[in-house]
Amino acid sequence: MRVTPCQAALAGAIGLNLLLLYCAWRGPGGSPPSCRPPRGVPGVTVLLRDFEDFENDLAGTARSFASLPVPVLVAAETAPYPPVPLPAEVGLLPLHPMADRPPPLAHPELHIRTRHVALVPDGTRAVPGLLERMRDALEEGAGDTRLVAAPVGSVPLRCLELRLEPRVWTARYGPGVPGVCRAVEGTAVLLLRTRDLFALPFPLARPVPTALFVQAAFRGWGLRLMPAAFPAARRPPISPHGRWKAENLAETRRHRLMRDLGIKREVLVDGRERWYGCGKETARCFGTVHARTPQYLLAGRWTPPCCLRALRETARHVAGILEAAGVRYWLEGGSLLGAARLGDIIPWDYDVDLGIYREDVGKCRWLAAAAAGDPVEDTEGFLWEKAAEGDFYRVHYSRSNRLHVDLWPFYPRGGVMTKDTWLGHPQDVEFPESFLHPRVPMPFAGFTAMAPNNARAFLELKFGPGAIENPEYPNPAVKRLGRD
Repeated sequence: MRVTPCQAALAGAIGLNLLLLYCAWRGPGGSPPSCRPPRGVPGVTVLLRDFEDFENDLAGTARSFASLPVPVLVAAETAPYPPVPLPAEVGLLPLHPMADRPPPLAHPELHIRTRHVALVPDGTRAVPGLLERMRDALEEGAGDTRLVAAPVGSVPLRCLELRLEPRVWTARYGPGVPGVCRAVEGTAVLLLRTRDLFALPFPLARPVPTALFVQAAFRGWGLRLMPAAFPAARRPPISPHGRWKAENLAETRRHRLMRDLGIKREVLVDGRERWYGCGKETARCFGTVHARTPQYLLAGRWTPPCCLRALRETARHVAGILEAAGVRYWLEGGSLLGAARLGDIIPWDYDVDLGIYREDVGKCRWLAAAAAGDPVEDTEGFLWEKAAEGDFYRVHYSRSNRLHVDLWPFYPRGGVMTKDTWLGHPQDVEFPESFLHPRVPMPFAGFTAMAPNNARAFLELKFGPGAIENPEYPNPAVKRLGRD
């Protein structure tokens, strides 16, 4: 198509006006962005992110690094308060979105123009040339190295392995081998390419080191350690109130970060565990289950470990109550299948099933109260109730957390165990009472439960031949095992 001189002149005028508008634009109280095309330039920008608004060394850290000189930015949700006397050349990157401003990280290249960025913890002092040496180490590094760490203070960093197990919501730390670190233990300056940082879904989440290590591990990025250290500032001891505030804020941030990263459990180097999922006072981690397929299965994950822990605790509690009351019970359905296969709950299951003799319901005070129609909370906070769906009972982990054990009342009729409520599950069938004469002990979920005397025959009656050896999700028509 031929462009006339008039059309060309009009297009040029429109383009010039747009360029002038862009160069004249500024946010309230902000400075206009440069009209040069954004591109990485040589150098390192120092980013100060991990600090508290109280009892910090932000001004001293900013002055030290601004003297190198390198660009220095303070990144925070809002301007630090009480106000901090920052050097004039130190910029502020507010992260909290505001209705009258563009998204703060929509165009990070407008704030950080250098090809590399160093995330510097509060209380660090600059060393001339060390940031450049870290940058050179990154660029000279082979393989998957995307991060470089240098210690702050006199304590050397400890190299750690970090293995992520997304299906089971777990991050597992272990001793690292020099050269193949995935995380470090200790206070560190972390340097990486600017484009790598802002390609992450949570580039400036706190705590910064953990956020970067986990996101880097998801991508298979390597970490290189530098032996040279940055000095730590000499600071007065933090006040008891300040320490309390800092610890509480750190715990809140860590929980928020793990929620965003999809991690419910951390296993530390020494074997200790940190938990971030549901508990007795919270709702469970997943909503109503449809078509016997929890939402997490559709996302390629299994039951969150906090939910499994709560189910184990509930099952152990319920079994103990039933045994003490003389109620005859046994492992049913998928719970018996898990016991036969693993000695535990199936890792994608979302409840526990126990059968009971209907005539024994009155022997247990909590069951009897639930049968009368009102939910009742026992002395340890477990909630017993009659199910709305039919003639069976549920014991919930708590009023808030509805992870539960289902209790199915069976009764004998002509030597066959039957019940009054059938929910249409394929395994929901009658069975000979001889499977319960006698019931036998079986390891399950960390305790010994009672089970039918021939678990294999019982399970193959309910699930079909090879049920133990051939695991499958609850509803293969919706989701099949092995097709995640």
